[in-house]
This record gives sequence, structure tokens and C-alpha cells, in this order.
Amino acid sequence: MSSYRRDLVSRATRNEFRSLATGMTVRLVAEAWQNHNFAPVPEDELAYDDTSVRRVTFESYAAGVDWSDYSQVSRALLVFEDFIRFYRQSGWEGTWLEEVTVKLERDGLGVDERGRISWIRRPVIARNLENLTDPSGILAELERVASSIGDDPAAAIGSAKQLIEATAKTVLRERGIVIDENAKVPALVKQAQKALHLDASSATPGPDGTDAVKKILGGVSSIAVGVAELRNRGYGTGHGQASVPSNLGVRHAQLAANAALTWCQLMLDTLADPAAPWRKAVALASAGGGAVSAPTASN
Repeated sequence: MSSYRRDLVSRATRNEFRSLATGMTVRLVAEAWQNHNFAPVPEDELAYDDTSVRRVTFESYAAGVDWSDYSQVSRALLVFEDFIRFYRQSGWEGTWLEEVTVKLERDGLGVDERGRISWIRRPVIARNLENLTDPSGILAELERVASSIGDDPAAAIGSAKQLIEATAKTVLRERGIVIDENAKVPALVKQAQKALHLDASSATPGPDGTDAVKKILGGVSSIAVGVAELRNRGYGTGHGQASVPSNLGVRHAQLAANAALTWCQLMLDTLADPAAPWRKAVALASAGGGAVSAPTASN
């Protein structure tokens, strides 16, 4: 698991379900994982010791899950649903369901009356952070958005704006372009997109050069600027307000967070793509002995 990614399901929640394995047979525990295409880690790689074979069996599969990967976590949650279904059908009493529900809710997950698990707050995550020189600025804002989106919409909106700013500056640094620390978000967004040939003025072959893609890129740019404007109009943290904004809810925080992540993910994916147009331009300039001009915030 990459050290640049956070677990989407906490160890506390996983431990709670591991405890439930004690009430099942080893075969049922293994089958629950195998039914969703998980395999156990080799015994000599399992850093877990327990007197319960059932809990060890559970952990041998759980240890092979990348808990920061959304697709793997989605499958693992199906395993947890099977555990809940088994306990309910077996008529188990006690506080076990309350315990797992509380743990899941802390992770932004809920359990319905049928025992199905779903996201109450969809996690805010980003790909392609591993190869960045320093992803700490982006990670810090992702954490702030994730921690505030459910109960502090203003903080989430403020952090969404800062996530865009941190991503733009990271892109410029990775491209070796001088960052104007006084530049506003619209200028940074424009500069970062131009650095990756994601602006309307870039002449690129293939789908990146089509009018359709350029329209989408223009819309994505407007989304990023819109998040910054929402925050600047007093609906996000960062400026002291004489009065607290009214009618600001979780849906507004979700809107800002998802909008910011859409733009940031586009930038990170393009930065990491070995076939992206900006890389071809750099290669052509190097082969011809020329240099690719570095855009500035005023361009």
C-alpha cells in the first residue's frame, strides 16, 4: 500500500468484523472472502498472531486488501455484508450490530435494514500521487475535505478551493515552472492547464485537439474557478465573516468537493500519462534542440 494514500475503512472497523469471525466456521470465513475474489496472503507474510484460527483466517485475507483502493474496498464491504447477513440469519443477539454500525459510521458508511453497506459520505480520494516529488500539499487538503464534508460545509468548501490551488502549484513545480505565490486561483488554473497542454490554445493531435474535448476542458476550468468564487463569496472558510452564511448544507460541500476533485484528478492523470500531449511537446523540443516555453500566470 502506498504511504501517500489513506485507508478508506479504518483498522477499528476491520477489527470489529474480525471479531465476528469467531462466531463462524473457518470454511464460512474463507468462503466469504473467496466469493468476492480475494485470496489470502502467504502464511509467512502474515504479521498477525492469535489463538483463534477463525480470526487468523479472516486476517490472512484482510491483510491482502489495499484498504486505500476504492474498488478493492467496495468488494471487501460485500464480505462484511455477508458477515452481517450470517449473524442476522443465525439469530445472534447482543450488541454486535450496534458495534459494527458505529464503527462503519465513523468511516462514513451506513448499514440499512437489509444489512447492505453504502457510503454516507463518499470518500474524497485521488490517483497518481505516488510519483510526485512531494504530494503533501494535496494530501493535506484531501484530508481536510474528507474530515469536514459531513459536518462543516464551510470548511469543506474552503478546503476544496485550497485543494485546487495545491494541485495547480504541484503541477507547475513538477513541470519546473516558477510559481507566483501571489497568483489567484483563476490564474493558477489557467497556468497549470497550459503547462499540460489542456488549454484551448494548445494545438494537439488526436482527441485532445478536438472541439469536443476543448469544450470539456473549458467547462472543467470554469468548475475550478467556480469553487474558488463560492469560497470567496463567504460560503467557505478562509475569511472572517460578520454573519454565518445561511442555508449552507452538506450538498453544497459535496458539490464543491466533487467539482474540485474532478479538476484535480484531470490534472494529476494528465501529468502522469506517458502519452499525454505535453510530454510529446517536450520530447519534440528536446529532439530539435529547442525549448518549451514556460507559461506564466499572466499568459
